[in-house]
Amino acid sequence: MKQIILLIGVCFLVSACSDTLPADMHTEIKSSTHQKAPIQAQDDSITINHYDRSPSEWGEFVSGVKTQLDTNQKQIALTFDACGGAHGSGYDQAIIDYLIEQEIPATLFMNKRWIEENPDTFQQLANNPLFQIENHGTHHKPLSVTGKEAYGINGTKDAQAAYDEVMVNQDHISSITGEAPSYFRSGTAHYDDVAVDLVEALGLEVVNYDILGDAGGTHSSDEVEESLLQARAGSIALLHMNQPSSGTSGGVQAAIPQLQNDGFEFIKLDQADLK
Repeated sequence: MKQIILLIGVCFLVSACSDTLPADMHTEIKSSTHQKAPIQAQDDSITINHYDRSPSEWGEFVSGVKTQLDTNQKQIALTFDACGGAHGSGYDQAIIDYLIEQEIPATLFMNKRWIEENPDTFQQLANNPLFQIENHGTHHKPLSVTGKEAYGINGTKDAQAAYDEVMVNQDHISSITGEAPSYFRSGTAHYDDVAVDLVEALGLEVVNYDILGDAGGTHSSDEVEESLLQARAGSIALLHMNQPSSGTSGGVQAAIPQLQNDGFEFIKLDQADLK
């Protein structure tokens, strides 16, 4: 039954960010025992034509995509997407307020459209050391070098478009925060293997999840809670912070105390290696 629920949830991952579906911040944190070394680009001037080749894999879990923290300790990373678009630019302040109050660190994947719609909030989040700001793309497209679609959304049409989907937002975030993101998650969390190679050549790691926390903001609070309680050592949970009317906030607030009682520590992605 859990496998069936997960499969259904995956089918709705895109809904929190869709332009066609209805929509219905200062804290000190404990220092990490692991500080991840900054990732360096393989080549500052990569040759785009090198990535105009036929992919052999497509999906959420293709080669090179990281889905867990590389640890045997009871650590979990909460990651929240802010997707943007006509029905994806909301702000679930209840989640953020709770994380700040409880001093729970999190990694926030920000789409350029959401940043442009919420500039003051973005700046507040970026200034808060509790949160790590990462790249969720420019137009929230699946990352492809052939235009392959996911959930009815056309992917980037070629290698140049994939480059722009990553780097336009990368430069946008860097210009505001003064710090370049180290991780990338595409719209819909779909990629082909060539696009993943391209992202890695740009000096970023592609990060998805092993816990589909809220199925694109469609889960009820109880379902979000149940999903998060499946955490194991090194889990990465994918959630959304752009759907304030969803069950995400309630489920997160219900699950976190239980996970803490079970001995879990919450960390940001840059506090561990990924696998």
